[in-house]
Formats: sequence, structure tokens, C-alpha cells
Amino acid sequence: MKPILFKLAKTPFFGRFMVRWENPLPADELNQWNSFSVKSNSGGLIKGLWLPARSEAAGSIVLGHPMGKEAKGYFLKHGYGQLYQECGLNVFVFDFNGFGESTHGNFSYFEDILAVGHFAVQQFPSVPLFYHGISMGGQWSTITFTQNHAYDYAMLESIPTTLDEFWIRFPLPYRFLKLLYLMMPRYSKKVRMIDRISELKRIKSLLLIYSENDVYTPVSMGARFKAKSNVLTELWTVDDADHAKIIKSKHRKEYENKLKDFISNCLKPKG
Repeated sequence: MKPILFKLAKTPFFGRFMVRWENPLPADELNQWNSFSVKSNSGGLIKGLWLPARSEAAGSIVLGHPMGKEAKGYFLKHGYGQLYQECGLNVFVFDFNGFGESTHGNFSYFEDILAVGHFAVQQFPSVPLFYHGISMGGQWSTITFTQNHAYDYAMLESIPTTLDEFWIRFPLPYRFLKLLYLMMPRYSKKVRMIDRISELKRIKSLLLIYSENDVYTPVSMGARFKAKSNVLTELWTVDDADHAKIIKSKHRKEYENKLKDFISNCLKPKG
């Protein structure tokens, strides 16, 4: 299928979000980031930025953005680069195929996460690799982590258990999703996140983050993921934040501290 056909097929789901990317940073801050591009098996050319650790790196982290016009700009705008630099990490952000600056590929967004992870390890092969994905960016990583991937630890925030359970609130995309499932039954089974969470490979520790009043991804979804996960998994919640916007809520400080603590614990010498 040609890119234009993929774009048309994605329109019911992401049409209003697949727009020209706008950088949210002033020029002096953007200049601290290095650009990169990597080919994904989704068919898209994935565009991203990476920020080196301030001193000798203790690890690297890849950030997978939520669905939205900001794409990778979500992380730039809300200070995640500086947050993770404080943890001693190299920081990689990217646009999923069809979003931001990345070209269109198919619906296998987990391939984009896979490609960026391998790129990050090529740049810094001797340090552990973290992943932080929010909503869409976290959900698809559960499929990535069943593949031959490069990630060691993961923080997944506000992630739906299945595509059905998220899109059912949106009648037109939901009907189109059901049609796609009829056309691709094997693929529909492959991307059932709640089933694949029990097949994770390589991941040593997983942090699930949810908000108690998130109507799109309730805490019960996190509890189901935790129950089925085959790796060490913690479920951490806040009581009041909109979907995929904990960083913008009154819980920002405790949220940032939780992310830092998780990374610090993962980096502690074992034994």
C-alpha cells in the first residue's frame, strides 16, 4: 500500500492530528538537540531529536508521544528533556509515522519504537535503555517489547488495554477499526495489548502510571495490565489528572519524583 493510501486509512483515527510539526522551543534551546532519522519497518522515515546527557551518561531514554498535533513536541514543551538529563540520561524523542516530521507508514507503530530503540543503542551501546511512552506512545510499546528490541526498562503512562476499548468512545473510528479487524484478523490478534503484556522480552522492570479520574484509560486498565504482566511491574496512580496530562496537573512534582526514583532504582548496582 502506498503512503497516500495509508494516510487515507488513518484519517478517521488521526486526521486532525497529522499536521505540519511546529517546534515549541526557542532557537537556543532547540540548538542543544541533535536531529536524526531512521527507517522503520512500518514503512515510514522516522524523524527525531536527541539530547546528550550533561556528563557521562548513566543510560539513555526514548520517549513515545501521545496522540496529538504536538507529536514529539509534547516532550519538548513540557521539559522532559531537562528532567531526564537530571537523571543522567541521553534523551531521544521522535514522531510516529504520519505524525510531525515523520513520513507515513502503516499501522504498525510498534515498528517505529523498535527502530528508534536500535538507533539509540547504536549511539550509546554500553548503557541501559529506558522507554517512556504516554497513551498511544505507551500502548504500542507493549507490542514492541515482544519483539527483538533494545529496551531494558519501561514507564508506560495512561495506556489503553486494547484499541477497541479506547476507540469505542468515538463511533466513526470505532466502526472503521472493526472493519479493519475483519480485513486483518491475524493482525488484530497481534496488537491486542492486554494479551501481549504477558509475552514481554528483555524488560527487567515496568512502571505503569494512571490517573484515578481518567475516563479514557481508567486505573482498572492498569490493574489488568499488572495482573497479566510477566515482568516485575508497579502500578502508580494520581487522583486527579486528565488523560495523558499528568505533567500538566497539580501532581507534576510527585510525578517527576516518581519517574526519577524509578530510574534511580533501576540504575542501582545489583547484588
